[in-house]
Amino acid sequence: MIDSKQPETVSGGQRVTRILVTLLASVLTLGAVAWGADLYRRIGLEIYNEQFLAVMLTIALSLAFLNLPARKGAPRGRVAWYDLVAAVAVWVAGGYLAIHYPNLVDLILLRPPDAVAVGCVLILLTLEALRRSIGKVLVIIVSVFLLYGLFGNLVPGQLAGRAQDWQRLAAYLSFDVNGMLGTPLFVAATVVIAFILFGSLLTLTGGSDFFTELALITMGRFRGGSAKIAVVASGFFGSISGSAVANVAATGIITIPMIKRAGYPGHHAGAIEAVASTGGQLMPPVMGASAFLMAEFLQIPYGKVVMAALIPALLYYAALFIQVDLEAGKAGITRVPAKEIPRLRAVLSGWHFILPFVVLVGGLFYLRLQAEAAALLACATLLGGAFIFGYKGKRPALGAVLQSLRTTGLSMVELILICAGAGMVIGVIAVSGIGFGLSLALVRLGGGYLPLLLLLSAAVCIVLGMGLPTVGVYVLLAALVAPALVEVGVVPIAAHLFVMYFGMMSMITPPVALAAYAAAGIAGADFWKTTVAAMRIGWAAFVLPFLFVAAPCLILIGEPKSIALAVTTAFLGIWFVSIGLVGYFQRTLSTPLRVAFAVAGVLALIPAKAFPWAVWTDVLGAVVGLVLIANEILITRRPQRQAAKAAQHCKEVA
Repeated sequence: MIDSKQPETVSGGQRVTRILVTLLASVLTLGAVAWGADLYRRIGLEIYNEQFLAVMLTIALSLAFLNLPARKGAPRGRVAWYDLVAAVAVWVAGGYLAIHYPNLVDLILLRPPDAVAVGCVLILLTLEALRRSIGKVLVIIVSVFLLYGLFGNLVPGQLAGRAQDWQRLAAYLSFDVNGMLGTPLFVAATVVIAFILFGSLLTLTGGSDFFTELALITMGRFRGGSAKIAVVASGFFGSISGSAVANVAATGIITIPMIKRAGYPGHHAGAIEAVASTGGQLMPPVMGASAFLMAEFLQIPYGKVVMAALIPALLYYAALFIQVDLEAGKAGITRVPAKEIPRLRAVLSGWHFILPFVVLVGGLFYLRLQAEAAALLACATLLGGAFIFGYKGKRPALGAVLQSLRTTGLSMVELILICAGAGMVIGVIAVSGIGFGLSLALVRLGGGYLPLLLLLSAAVCIVLGMGLPTVGVYVLLAALVAPALVEVGVVPIAAHLFVMYFGMMSMITPPVALAAYAAAGIAGADFWKTTVAAMRIGWAAFVLPFLFVAAPCLILIGEPKSIALAVTTAFLGIWFVSIGLVGYFQRTLSTPLRVAFAVAGVLALIPAKAFPWAVWTDVLGAVVGLVLIANEILITRRPQRQAAKAAQHCKEVA
């Protein structure tokens, strides 16, 4: 996004550039809106999906060269001559692709020179635009795959691939539906952009303030209220955000200082925010855009992905919430000061902000609309409520609404480029056969033993996910690692959720840990302390994937009784383990008691369907944990009762 602070003097060229950037960004958003509203078909414009995607990719690439400087730290707004050349080249190549796609798509195997030239230009410029937008990590990964596509036959062993000549590979990646114009780009350019627009309008109209203040009212009155506000607010915004790091930056500026003022150490405040923001990528409805991609990869309705992801995400936040509460009790951290809590009457004037979410859920699950159509309907409801009712006496200006089109378009540039890069990776996997080779290698390395294969896959996911944004992480892992899990009998949706969870855990796992790094910067805390605390607080995310692979009941696959038992024992197990980790429940616990709680929690967490007699470990863990809880309650209440009796006796004597 272009900085809000403008220089005092602006040249004519800079003015033209800003106008052009605004126009292109708005057109990018409006193009997706028109697709979601089915306007192209309504006006009689029959086009291939790939033609539409070629135009969207062209706009995003040109925005990257006009808005993002080649050198890090260079001022924006000044476009160098080579940026103009790149932008013109993008329009020539992208325009040619969009116009001539129907004629060339069937000739790819013949390597037509014009298709090869277009492919080379778009691939090279996409890599450069990726470097400018998100750095070198994804560029290096995509480049490695491109080299593998060219020289895969030279790789020894099971990972050897089918080499392609550069002309065919360039044409294939730019024209084929398994390449740059494939599923990831389609989902980003149609579905995700509609949800990003919804989030932008929610911020513009005051909806984000409404939900933050509502969290402050509901959670601020309890011990550790500041941290609980961060959990609720970050979970909410993360569920519709496309980036864990962006969520830390957006909400952490408010929540981290608030948590520190309450008495939490700086690294602990940063860790809480990092874990809460990372969890937002695992929480429906958007899941960092991965929910829509998962539905496309698995060829299942979007609603099934949402329902499967819901229980594990709620358990993730339950673990975080419980630990925050116990830490507050242990450290003696009280509620948020009353003067910082807004009045309920003033906040409830924003009741209409709930309606768009009702419309969104109703459109998705009751009317069974396409996800982008439901999101646009929610946007219309949001704007209607904001214009009619306002919030705290303010209504959005029409100019601000138009500005949100520009903001949404600019924020989508990075995601569109990531998806184009991911499309290249998928294309190389399709033509080279490396996906099958890696799956076979993982299965053989695991010896066909599922627990070992899951551990190996988890490690691979964390390593491959380091430094990558949500969509890039998921697409890469869904293509490379998930097939190995499906090969040994894991339910497909469980396999995809498994790789997504561990890919996202790279956000809080050293040495990269982007979310923890961003939170530590805001908190002014040591990065290593912050990321270690984040891993401890986010422990549930490292355990839950193993549970729903072993027992799909946790992703709502199975009989209602089995699902209810699995969810109940999983919650109890998370509660008991959290008590053991924190070492507090109404009083500070001794080491033997902490171990006892942790063991009871682990037993309760073992899914009843994991092995024939596993149901008895659930029963044993639940009973032992509840007995320990009851014992702690009796021990802590006994002095209170004795004190009350003594006071009553004193009154009687007096």
